[in-house]
Amino acid sequence: LRFLKGKNTDWDELAKDCISFANAHGGNILIGIEDRDDLPPENQKIEDKNIIDTIHKNIAQRTINVAVTVTLEAATNRAEYIRINIIRNVQTIASTTDGRFYVRVADECKPVMPDEVVRLAAEKNAFIWEELTTKHVDKSNADEKKKVDFLYDIRNSSRSSAFVKEKSDEEILEYYEFQKDNHLTNLGILWIGQRRDRSSLLFAPIIQVIRYNDKEEKVWKFLLDDFYLNPKEMLESILRDVPDWQESMEIPDWAYRKNVPFYPIEVIRELCVNALVHRTYTTRGDIFINIFHDRLEIHSPGLLPYGVTPKNILSKSVRRNENLSKVFFDLNLMEREGSGYNMIYAKLLSIGKSLPIVYEDDDRVTVTVLKGFVNKEIVLLMDKATNEFSLKQKEIITLGLLAQQPYSATGLSKILNQGEQQSLRSWLGNLLEYDLVVKSGEGKGTQYEINPKFVHQINFKGRANLKKTQDYRLEELIYKDISSFSNSSFGDIHKRIGQDVNKNTVRRILTQMVENNRLNVVGVNRWARYSIARNLQENS
Repeated sequence: LRFLKGKNTDWDELAKDCISFANAHGGNILIGIEDRDDLPPENQKIEDKNIIDTIHKNIAQRTINVAVTVTLEAATNRAEYIRINIIRNVQTIASTTDGRFYVRVADECKPVMPDEVVRLAAEKNAFIWEELTTKHVDKSNADEKKKVDFLYDIRNSSRSSAFVKEKSDEEILEYYEFQKDNHLTNLGILWIGQRRDRSSLLFAPIIQVIRYNDKEEKVWKFLLDDFYLNPKEMLESILRDVPDWQESMEIPDWAYRKNVPFYPIEVIRELCVNALVHRTYTTRGDIFINIFHDRLEIHSPGLLPYGVTPKNILSKSVRRNENLSKVFFDLNLMEREGSGYNMIYAKLLSIGKSLPIVYEDDDRVTVTVLKGFVNKEIVLLMDKATNEFSLKQKEIITLGLLAQQPYSATGLSKILNQGEQQSLRSWLGNLLEYDLVVKSGEGKGTQYEINPKFVHQINFKGRANLKKTQDYRLEELIYKDISSFSNSSFGDIHKRIGQDVNKNTVRRILTQMVENNRLNVVGVNRWARYSIARNLQENS
């Protein structure tokens, strides 16, 4: 209750929080319960009974398009607190009276910049697209086979609750927002509608799979553009009818050989599901799956959900097309919310592949998966680790990253989008206790790498890395480089000997070599050029 300070109460801050919730998914603000507590302090009483009206009035005076209910509540310990319930704005955008916009992203209230207001409005339209019945298709015109298949799949799904399975056919279809007021909704048409009705939807999904040769010329095309299939059938067709997912590479595994797919089917499934479920169905555009000789690209129309960026996609989860997402999840077609990219990272890293590259353009999102492997031997290392220890998904991701190269705490946090070292602990899990990973240094200088003892058990060679090379070896390496490339700049030297060596280390060794008369330098700063000292050239 410290927030309520009479005339000194920060009503503007409360209004901002209400606007943020209204523009996202709604929510509750509890006044009288501390952030880390579940209950208000015992014997807490709210003496001013007019405070409810005061809160309601101050929010209304400072906001536009915000609907709230303010109530005085009693907790289980009989202490009192105030609950402010903010209703989600389905179509309108909430703002302050002076024209500022905010939105709730994860556990933060973020300001909406002027150029992003249109995007926020587009997200609002995407929220209600599924439930509309603008086509006025009578529920009796549903495709009977698709309807029967859906009801069968739901009743036999391990993720469907007993509460849902016990419903009648009509109740299940209404529960999943497939029909409303005797009409099929847009979502219902998309899943159990007939072809003619599905094709009449404004932006029904179309998928194009195109294979290119090494000159990036089209050599094969597979289209799903006739609107006969619902999203589940489209996904099954892509996984079944595209032969490229069967390609793999053999690696020796002791006395046997192990087949490692270039594109794990679980990764393809999740990326295709993301393209179908999280696309904007109010934006025109086909889904493209482009297969090149060295990479795979999946293009999905629309932008990432508001608040999600390519950098934070691993840690942020924002819902879009909620009802469609629920159908996919309940049918075991997708991972639970917020865990899809975790699974993708874990699958790719466990077989020695690079992380997927997510790129957001003006009107579409592209995800690229490289075909090659960073190191094939990582498969054996990861297999041994997962067989000997029950590793969690986050531990597999961290171990897979460190198997490719050592990382500083800062570098690891940046990849995993963790702001503090405290947050990094959940990703390291028990890797340090299992002696799979070793730690050196403190604070910002903390370094993590695979335990050399574990590496030697499988004769894992790892990736060549100069980070820990001793100074005298680096000095000889630099000397040989400049002997071959005289009058070189610092940037060229650093690039040639290996960019995994710290820049400051290279700069320090160059300075020492100049002071020891092994090198000559002409110019300063970025214009400095290094060459072998003249007396050493004459001796050689």
